[in-house]
Amino acid sequence: MQPFIPPGYSLPLNWTVDFLFPVLLKIVQNIEDVVIRPEDIQMLREHKDDRMLFLTNHPTTAEPPLVHHIGKLMGTRFRYMASRQVFDWSWGLVGKVISQLGAFSVIAGINDRDSFKAARSVLAEPGGKLVLFPEGEPTSGENDSLMPFQPGIAQLGFWAMDDARKADEMADIIIQPGFIKYIVKGTEAEIRNHLRESAMRLESKLSIDPGNKNLLRRFLTIGRVLLEQAEKEYHIPTASKSDFDYRIGRVRHAILDNVAEKIKAPNYDLHGDAIHKLRQLFALHEMLSIGYPDEKMKKLSKDELEWVHGELVKAFDFIVIKKDYLVSRPTPERFYEWLARIESYLYGKKPRALGGEPSHLPRKAHVFFAKPFPISEYWSTEKRARKTGVEKMIRRLQNDIQGMLNNALDLSQPLVRPGDIGDEDH
Repeated sequence: MQPFIPPGYSLPLNWTVDFLFPVLLKIVQNIEDVVIRPEDIQMLREHKDDRMLFLTNHPTTAEPPLVHHIGKLMGTRFRYMASRQVFDWSWGLVGKVISQLGAFSVIAGINDRDSFKAARSVLAEPGGKLVLFPEGEPTSGENDSLMPFQPGIAQLGFWAMDDARKADEMADIIIQPGFIKYIVKGTEAEIRNHLRESAMRLESKLSIDPGNKNLLRRFLTIGRVLLEQAEKEYHIPTASKSDFDYRIGRVRHAILDNVAEKIKAPNYDLHGDAIHKLRQLFALHEMLSIGYPDEKMKKLSKDELEWVHGELVKAFDFIVIKKDYLVSRPTPERFYEWLARIESYLYGKKPRALGGEPSHLPRKAHVFFAKPFPISEYWSTEKRARKTGVEKMIRRLQNDIQGMLNNALDLSQPLVRPGDIGDEDH
């Protein structure tokens, strides 16, 4: 087991990926178009020679290749911090490729000194450029919402600034926030027909009569039936039938708490929120999968590891199957996010957000950028000011990226009038 995988650089491989980028993006992610405003490309090129920390949302596995493309448009190359387990995908082939494109590994849940040292080194060197995804792992699977940001990204930038200033007292690091919005391509009729056919297959498997329900009610009914099945599986007494999201939340916590008990997860907070629990357990699973030595953790067999991963994916699926998220804005993209998670849960498909199958229909990726700013606006060597600076920088990043998310909502319109679920109680 190799705990840390350093970044490499193969010029021929980078050229090959650049040349084949449209084809590879279509095959792997079913993305046919990448839309970036010319003025944004020009703005990025103005910082080609600067140190840069590039941060963007991370709902799927499509963001790293898109950021690689952004680097090419800038006339530069990025380095990336990627989850250690990704390097083992496809029997290690993925790791061999991405490491030569500038990726290096990080093991979540530990003080991964080798990874942090590599990140600091990249950012501290003149012209160094690093990509981080502040939402961390696992990816959310929701393009219209953000997971809580990891505060360590700002601290990492401050450490790199410390290193850079040792060599150059005028050194600075540009912070560049970005946001990527995916839009399903196709006519409204094509999208509706595909969603209806997908719903019909699910209803047949679950023995659901769709009756005269509209598309939104049909998806909610499928979600409700899956919820009821999960409540039975995990022996959860049924609560108020009208409180769908509350019941979904209880299922998530039941799955996660059960996994934590079985693997004797150290420092597990039973009263924590589901996202924190999921992140912690996915990190522990990764450490166990790669054989990271830790006396506090229970050793698991291959079958036990597969069971843990399957249960965590179930909890992951239920995190996105939220009624209000779909009902408040039933766009094609949100329908397909639901569909991907339902198919993952019901058919055992690997979720796209975890590197599974590409999207059902072709997509277009719109890339937006907030105004870049120097980290020196928040950095300080004084302890109290430094802590405040970290907090302010994280708030600014969250506001910038959330603002781009909000502005991008109108790129896609609802297929069903928001809130139109009819008279039936869901």
